[in-house]
Amino acid sequence: MKRFLPFIIIGATLLVVVGVGWTMLRGRRSADGDRPLPQAVASPTVKAKTTSTHVVTIEEYGDYQCPPCGLLYPELKKIESEYGSSIRIVFHHFPLTKMHKNALAAAHAAEAAGRQNHFWEMHDRLYLNQKAWKDEADPRPTFVGYARDLGLDTAKFTADMDSKEVDEKISYEVKLAEAKGITATPTLVLDGNELRTEATTPQGIRRAIDYLHQTRR
Repeated sequence: MKRFLPFIIIGATLLVVVGVGWTMLRGRRSADGDRPLPQAVASPTVKAKTTSTHVVTIEEYGDYQCPPCGLLYPELKKIESEYGSSIRIVFHHFPLTKMHKNALAAAHAAEAAGRQNHFWEMHDRLYLNQKAWKDEADPRPTFVGYARDLGLDTAKFTADMDSKEVDEKISYEVKLAEAKGITATPTLVLDGNELRTEATTPQGIRRAIDYLHQTRR
């Protein structure tokens, strides 16, 4: 037994070193940003798709009152239908409040609907009816009407529009966008690559998706 004691000690020491190293590695990865968003800023703003091939992630930084965003909306819907499970859509709130007086309220409406699992339905209504609410002195009653049409609990919807959690979620996304240098809407980022303004057209988006599919198979 004494003869094997040094080997036992060495083995135990190695196990401790490996265990400490693994703990440090996990801690480093968490510090690098792998942590999930706080509950206050969690949001169903991702249309997750699964497929056996490479999935292109399209992130849109949008403003519901932005006219170019409104024009791009139906084109993105067509692209989503055309490419199906080979793309993944992510929407980030970036209301340009200095230019669009009702953009922030619209973002709150989308997030409030999201808390009843109807984010994308409200998202669609806001863009489809942009001209109807964009100049209203107070668009909130209109948004409550949309919520009622969607079958939502309007009392909860109204409370969520005014909630601290929804406000924090939108503020968090705006700060993230600003930190990435986003200044305008709509801004599209495909697989981490920002699409140039002149390329943010139906044809340009399709070319970018096709290119990424071909090069990342």
